[in-house]
Parts: sequence; C-alpha cells; structure tokens
Amino acid sequence: MGKIAGIDLGTTYSALAVLNTLGKPEIIPNSEGERITPSAVFFDDQDANIIRVGIEAVNSRQLNPDRSVRWIKRHMGEPSFKKKIEDKDWSPEEISSLILKKLRNDCGSASEDISDVVISVPAHFDEVRRKATMDAGTLAGLNVVAIVNEPVAAALFYATTQNVSGRVMVYDLGGGTFDVTVLDVKGTEIDIVCSQGDHALGGIDFDRKVLELFEKAYREKYDVELIESEEDRAKFEDEAEDVKKTLSRRPVAKKIIYGPAGSLRLEITREQFEEAIAPLLARTDMLLDVVLEESNSAPQDINTVLLVGGSTRVPVVQEKLTERFGFEPTVAVNVDECVALGAAIHAGLTKMRVMPAGVSAGIAAGLKDVKLTDVCNHSYGTISAPYDQEMGRHVIANTIILKKNTPLPCESTQTFYTVAEGQTDLQVTVTQGEDSDPDFVNHIATEIFKMPEGRSANCPIKVTYSYDLNQRMHCKFEDVESGKTLEVEFSSGDDGALSKENVVRHADELQSFDVK
Repeated sequence: MGKIAGIDLGTTYSALAVLNTLGKPEIIPNSEGERITPSAVFFDDQDANIIRVGIEAVNSRQLNPDRSVRWIKRHMGEPSFKKKIEDKDWSPEEISSLILKKLRNDCGSASEDISDVVISVPAHFDEVRRKATMDAGTLAGLNVVAIVNEPVAAALFYATTQNVSGRVMVYDLGGGTFDVTVLDVKGTEIDIVCSQGDHALGGIDFDRKVLELFEKAYREKYDVELIESEEDRAKFEDEAEDVKKTLSRRPVAKKIIYGPAGSLRLEITREQFEEAIAPLLARTDMLLDVVLEESNSAPQDINTVLLVGGSTRVPVVQEKLTERFGFEPTVAVNVDECVALGAAIHAGLTKMRVMPAGVSAGIAAGLKDVKLTDVCNHSYGTISAPYDQEMGRHVIANTIILKKNTPLPCESTQTFYTVAEGQTDLQVTVTQGEDSDPDFVNHIATEIFKMPEGRSANCPIKVTYSYDLNQRMHCKFEDVESGKTLEVEFSSGDDGALSKENVVRHADELQSFDVK
C-alpha cells in the first residue's frame, strides 16, 4: 500500500508531506535534504532531456534566464502563457508538473512511493485554475484524489496538533498569493465560514518593491539604469529577496550592488521597506475587512489568528495584525510547512471517504475524530435573458445559481427558457462572481448547446450546478423537452488542449524528460 500524501504547490516554494502509520503528517525532505523545494525550473542547456528543479534551478537562473522559470503558479490556467524551449512550448500545467514530479521522485527515494495525493490551491482559485492544478498532478504521474484550499489545509493541521478553538482566522500570505479565511473550530471539528484572496499579492511583490529601491538609488547616483538585461534582472531579484529576508531579522540591510556604471554601497532600513510595501499591505487590509463583513464578525469576535506562508515573517505584517485584533497572531508551526502537512491530513480524510478499504487501520484510527465542513468559495451563475416587465424586453443578466459560502457538498437547479423561434444554438456560459451585470463577473466556460430544430420560443432549459467535497464544480444543462444534456468541462491549456482525453497523452510525452 503506497503512501497518502499532501502537496503544497507554492509560488516560491513547494513541499510534500505523507501520513505515517498513525495518521500523523510528516514532511519528506527532498534529495538535497531540504524540507521545502524552490518552485523553480531550469531546462538544461547541455542536455535537452534534463530538467533541473529546485535550488539548482534558482542558481542557474542568473546564468541563463531564458531557460529558467520561476513563479509559474501565477500563470496557472492561463492559455496564453507559454515558455518556449527549443521546439516545445511549455504550458503552466506542464511546468508545474515538473515541480510535482521532483517532489514525487524524492519522496519515492526516501520511502514508499505515494499512491494518492491532495494538492493545495489558493482559496480564491477559480475552476479553470483548480482543474489546471489537478492536470499538473496527473501530468506528473500522480493520482490526485482531491484539491484543498490552502488556508483550510493549514487550519486542519493547526486544529489537529495545537490547542485552537472558537472563531479562527487563517492569514495566509505566501510567496505569490494571499488568502484570509474565517472558520469555527471545536476540538477536531472544523467549519469553514468564508474566504477572500488575491492571486497576485505575496512575497515576490515585496521583493519587487526592494528592487525598485535598488534602481532608484542607482539612478540617483549614476544617472543610468541598473538593469540592462534579463541576467541582470534575475541577479538583482535574488539580491532583493535576500534584503527582504534580512530586514525581517534586523532593522537595516547593507548591500553592495554592482551595476554597469560601477558599484553602489546601499543601506535599506526596515522603515523604508515598510513604506515601500504599504500599498500592498493596504490590499490585505481591504480583504480582511471583506472577510470580517462576510462572516458577520468584528475583530473582537476572532479568538485566534493563525499565520501561514513565509511572507508572514515580515515584522510589520504581525504588528498590524496585533494592532487590529488586540493580541499577537499564532505561529505554532513552521509557516512554510503547515499547508503541506494539512493537505496530507485532507488526503487521508478523502481516501477514508471514497475508498475506506485503501486506508490502513492506523491512519483510520488517527483521523476518525477529524470532521471538516468546507464551503463554496465563489458564487457561480450563468448568463440569461429574463423578460423585464418595466422595460418591455429581454435583458441580459448574470443569474447566480450557487451562492458563495454554501456548505459543501451542495447542488442547485434553476430553469431558464429559450427566447427565439426555431433556436438551434444556445450559448451557455458559466460565470464566477457576485454581480448581476455580466461585465463584472468572470466567464470561466462558454460552450454551444445544440438544440432540436423547428421549435417555438420559451422551451425550458434546466440548469444544475453542484460542488463536491473534493472542491470541484459540475455544471449540467438539460433541454427538458428532448432530454438532451450538456455537461461543461473546465479545461485548461490553449483552447482546452488539456481536456480530459489529452491529459494522459501529455503525461506519457513528458516521461522522456529526466527531472532532477
């Protein structure tokens, strides 16, 4: 029986944890002996079949940035993003699969090979990004039994290992994404209330603010630009990250930077850094306001704030939370590891639910008291054209079918009607968002539903949306008169290139590459 694992597929770092024989999660170090692996990929310039992942890829990036990829998570599910290496265009899903394959290979060399995994995603990821993450796991040769929201995974680990109870907030500020989640914890029973997030807010944005300080100081001294090439940019991005980490430990960071016009001795204070990142922290404050309002909570109603993600080490982040809630946030575990550890617990719970015979007695006993109630993290709807009596015509609108924060699993059905005589093509659109105006919601899938010919208007179309415990959505459109149905598949990749039928074939193609 293979290991049950959880994977934190992070923007800057990734980690893998497995459940031991007692149902307790444990981080598996990589082949370099490190507990977390940089989410960086380098396509070897000597041997096209060798791909390096992790610290080697980070170190190689300054020498040849054209063959390097970092922070690919920010592009997950984007069909327009491609990384061209020689004669192959690599999609975000394929690049992410290389990171996952490195974690899987290193786990297999350290213990039994893993059989089933849960991969974490930001709570605000839409269905296309969630599907893309699962595709990345399949491309890596993993059996992805579910995905889990990152703050939910962290809460699972905290609640099962620490003394946490009451109304809890998980504040997850990682390398590239930010999530904040409110949940109620009673022993090992966890009820998710609501989440908010931003997929383009994290530690790499802090690094870029430091880099702007580098560029400004160099421009003021030499009246020339510091960065002249992609190699320069890669080098100074790494140095900016180093300064940021130093300022989390000390009030001043000193650095000598070497640019095209000469060297510059630079001192950056913590106050300068905090001023530079203030607009970014203001965005986290706005999302805190929203999640408190959605959960009908005031700051004094929150009993515990749990920190997740490496960027929560920045002192001003903890100071602002202490000021807002009146107590210091909790850092009881390694903030870089708790998501992977919680994802492993979620994997065990999922396996017990869908295939209890595949779970050992020790794991089943260790997890038997853990109960999790998650929620739908977005509202999902469809574009319709209801008749407006006041205006005397049909009006295009977004109609919400599944409401945000509905406990999982959930299902909702509504009936709509065709609007034209002899209509044979019905464009169906799945939306994500809260607004009734179609221009202010995301259109996450659009397909043409073929209808029978020769019919009058006002034929009923039944639309059923459901959201399962594995954090996946299902959409079915049914023509009531004919019984014909259309089930929408959320496909990632260019023009749906990673549809269900193609993922396995892509996985076979990737087997020829040696991931180290």
